[in-house]
Amino acid sequence: MIDEGWHGPQDAAGVQITGADRVYEAIYQAVLERRLSPGERLREQELAEQFNVSRTLVRQALQRLAQEQVIELLHNRGARVPIPSLEDAGSVFDARRVVECEVARQLAGRLSEEQLQTLQELASSEAEADRQGEHALAIRLSGEFHQAMARMHGNPVLARWLNGLLPTTSLLMSHFKRQGGQVCVAHRHVDLIAALQKSPASAGAEMRKHLNELEQSLTATAAPRRQLRDVFQAYRDSPE
Repeated sequence: MIDEGWHGPQDAAGVQITGADRVYEAIYQAVLERRLSPGERLREQELAEQFNVSRTLVRQALQRLAQEQVIELLHNRGARVPIPSLEDAGSVFDARRVVECEVARQLAGRLSEEQLQTLQELASSEAEADRQGEHALAIRLSGEFHQAMARMHGNPVLARWLNGLLPTTSLLMSHFKRQGGQVCVAHRHVDLIAALQKSPASAGAEMRKHLNELEQSLTATAAPRRQLRDVFQAYRDSPE
């Protein structure tokens, strides 16, 4: 039976999660975790079958993702994952430096012990996932580390801006990152935590150094693509 709404589970705030939400979250995370490659086609019928929802709900999810520039809707050709150019990296990382260096500066010396522990646990889990070869998990945890800092800052606009920049960053890293090395230089997250306990200047400088390293890891050699049928295996099964 095709799911027309699926009002079963709730998120952490107790809000009902719809079938369109599930498709949206799966595609967002698949882009963020580099399970989807730049240029990958997203066909409504295939997605509807993968998630056991109607094409209407798939279309709703795709339209929302397109509005947030996570995917592209092409006239008469459906949806696809964007193909950022290497030149786009400068704009993306410039924007991230504006947002995240300011977040780091303003958080310096203000974080509670609980907040610091949250960041430490994310950095530790990311490093462990990378050691275990669980690269998709490491990528997700890396993004969560940056998102957690933005949430701790408390400005929802900055958090939304960062959420919009992370998928494009992942596409750039998927397409142009040199082979080998950690996903987000996990030791830099540890260094960031240390800097956040010092001065605003130290925290801002450490964040800039971290983002600069990510940008400098890009190269013009594109990475190979994965098979689409394998991409959504971790997301498509809905809980009963």
